[in-house]
This record gives sequence, C-alpha cells and structure tokens, in this order.
Amino acid sequence: MTKNKFRLIYDQLATEIQKGMIQAGELLPSENELADTYQASRETIRKALKLLSEHGYIQKVQGKGSIVLDISKIDFPISGLVSFKELADKMGKRAKTTVVTFSRDRVNDFLREHLQAVDGEEVWSVARVREIDGEKIILDKDFLRVDLVPVLTKKDCEESIYAHIEEELGLVVSFAKKEITVEEPTEEDMELLDLEGYSNVVVVKSHVYLDDAKLFQYTESRHRPDKFRFVDFARRAK
Repeated sequence: MTKNKFRLIYDQLATEIQKGMIQAGELLPSENELADTYQASRETIRKALKLLSEHGYIQKVQGKGSIVLDISKIDFPISGLVSFKELADKMGKRAKTTVVTFSRDRVNDFLREHLQAVDGEEVWSVARVREIDGEKIILDKDFLRVDLVPVLTKKDCEESIYAHIEEELGLVVSFAKKEITVEEPTEEDMELLDLEGYSNVVVVKSHVYLDDAKLFQYTESRHRPDKFRFVDFARRAK
C-alpha cells in the first residue's frame, strides 16, 4: 500500500533529525516553506508536523514554529508509574521491544527478599531489551508473583505487562518504591546492550504494589547512561 504523503514527509524529516542533518534547537521551516518544498498542501504539512510532535521529534511553540528536540535523550519520569509501552507509543517506530527470556520459576533467596515471598512460591521471570533508534539501550528485568498475576504470556510481555494486568486481569497498579544506583555492567548487560565502551549502567530498582498494598513485582531497569535522563517535578513545601 502506498503511504500517505504526510507520512512520507514525516519519514523524511524524522530521518534528517535522527541523522543530525537538522540539529536539536533548530526551527523547522514554516508551514508555507515546507508546503513549497514538498509540493503539498498546508493541511498535509500540519499532519506531518503533528506526527513529529507526537513521536517526540519537535515541540510546536506559539509564535515561533516547530523547534527540533534533542532525541539523544528520553525523559524517563521517576515519580510516575509509566510503562515503556506508554513511552514508546509517543516515539512511533523509533522504539522496539525484544523479549529475551520468559519463564515461570521457583523463588530463590534474592527474590524471596525482594518480593516478600515464601519458599515454594512461583514467579514470572521476564527480561526485555528496549531498542531506540536502532540501539539497544535498556535491559528490563521483571519478576512478578504468580499468585497475584496468575496468567501471563510472552505476547503480553512483548506488548505491555501493565496493560495485561489492568485491562485483562482487572487489577490496579497503584504505587512503587524506587531506588536509583550507578553500577558496573554485568556480563548480561554487556551481552545484550550496545554499551559502546561505557563502564557504568544506571539501574532503577522498583518494588511495585497493587491498590491493596500487596507487593506483586520487582523490577530492575538497566540503562545505558548517555541515553536517558530521569526527571521529576518538585515543589517546595510551605
């Protein structure tokens, strides 16, 4: 099927931004100039710009135009509980998830501590590599209690575990306790990620709870340090 013209324009502009031909902080040409360049209507140009904005390439500023964003880093909220799928939806085809391990295991000493589990309990063990703009930059390692999440498939993991938990199992993911550390990469990190000589990874460790305060998940999200910035909003107490 032939692509719509606005998607072709989007693809070309997105490629130029990815390759650095258009730098972060630059203004894109005006809608009229883009319409002349691509021999397209302004409505077609608006659709292409809307897609660029939705996928995190540009920010439209009233009175200025479309400013190119720094796509080398991706804002990852600390205080919120946002799934990678929700972030990826804003990036379109820039993001890809690969499930590298998926199994149902007995808890070991490590998981017994982190999931407050007892001997004999089972957990889902999932490892997923997150790829953005062709680079493997995140390794997510998730462990979920089978007694609280009784059904899980590899397809759920490829798409969104939280969507499965909330929409299909009817559970409510409520809050998490997070710890952020900088660590030396493990052999697994070096094997699965494109670390390009980096000697550290940023690790976000999360204990995640349902709305009844039951701990159901322990996660280690292991990031290449140059690609992600962790952001939060803080207000001084009065």
